[in-house]
Amino acid sequence: MMENICVQITDKPLNIETACDFVDNGGAGATNLFVGRVRNNHEGNDVTGITYDIHDNLAKKALSDICTEAEGLWPETRYYVAHYKGELPVGGISVIIAVSAPHRAETFEACRYVIEELKLRAPVWKQEHYTDGKSDWLPGHSLKEDAAADSICCGKCS
Repeated sequence: MMENICVQITDKPLNIETACDFVDNGGAGATNLFVGRVRNNHEGNDVTGITYDIHDNLAKKALSDICTEAEGLWPETRYYVAHYKGELPVGGISVIIAVSAPHRAETFEACRYVIEELKLRAPVWKQEHYTDGKSDWLPGHSLKEDAAADSICCGKCS
């Protein structure tokens, strides 16, 4: 854990208060929070839950790198990123990202940057479970370059 960055992969329930507490400091005038949850449907299938499989060390490195990059783009920001590993039911919290900064604009931009990059770069695999008892592993982003055309620009690179 770096001073302004906390990254966790865990099989324990994710806690929003823990995320907010980490990024809170006296200079933070704004905190932006992203909470990813398991939804009850996907592409016409009724979903009962998702199993997340994660390569812990590679995921921690990818998430730390993403936060470090974001910190470089939006100075004076603090980051907390936690991703759940294991099976979650519908409504379960799979990821929490909290970003704080002196002003709100930086928190929105940085939080969006972190979740979009996480989706592209973190080694996380999802197996959906359906009401008919079947399960499927979902295709992900195999290469960052494949998704570059769809990626969100930080607004500072052009």
